[in-house]
Amino acid sequence: MLARLTLATALFACPTLALAAPDSPAPAPAPSGRYEQDGAHTSVTWRIDHFGLSRYTARFVGAKARLDWNRDDPARSTLAVEIDPRQVRTDFPVPEVEDFDAKIGSGADFLAGSPIGFLSERIVVEGENAGRVFGQLTLRGKTRPAVMEVTFNGSMAEHPIEKIAKLGFSGHMRIKRSDWGLTFALPALGDEVDIAIETEFRPEATPPAAK
Repeated sequence: MLARLTLATALFACPTLALAAPDSPAPAPAPSGRYEQDGAHTSVTWRIDHFGLSRYTARFVGAKARLDWNRDDPARSTLAVEIDPRQVRTDFPVPEVEDFDAKIGSGADFLAGSPIGFLSERIVVEGENAGRVFGQLTLRGKTRPAVMEVTFNGSMAEHPIEKIAKLGFSGHMRIKRSDWGLTFALPALGDEVDIAIETEFRPEATPPAAK
């Protein structure tokens, strides 16, 4: 399942490892190829208006994404995202009273346990590090157009610690949940959902050869 994003990357030095001096040359960019999300450095959060009192915020864990990256012409790249709605985390304070995560992820009035997906159809580059990804968002079994605003945070052919190619993006998407049939408690709970994605990509793992 996929959707729009914004991202920032920081490298921390330790006493025994100097990662980069201030005057070091910029790292070589990551090459074209197929990449997958780095789960350790990916977050997908969403928020809605809660009775006008707050912006209730929760997150999905375990999002899976595949990026076919074209370094020389990013507009020709493609993106596919899948999210299991049952992997939502609300941090409800008394789960022994109510399993709120299960209610949001699987309840018929909410995400109904239906896979969330986003497939890109067109990418428009808007400046050196920004663009929009136009695609199809699937939610509760219904597929509709959606747009993700993306910031390209950078890439490197070899990460100084992981020793692999890495890319980083931040994304943001804003949708009306009612467009996907999610109308529970409108208008007390807001119709507009803000989705924020911070992610890093790593080269896709090669599946083991069949014996």
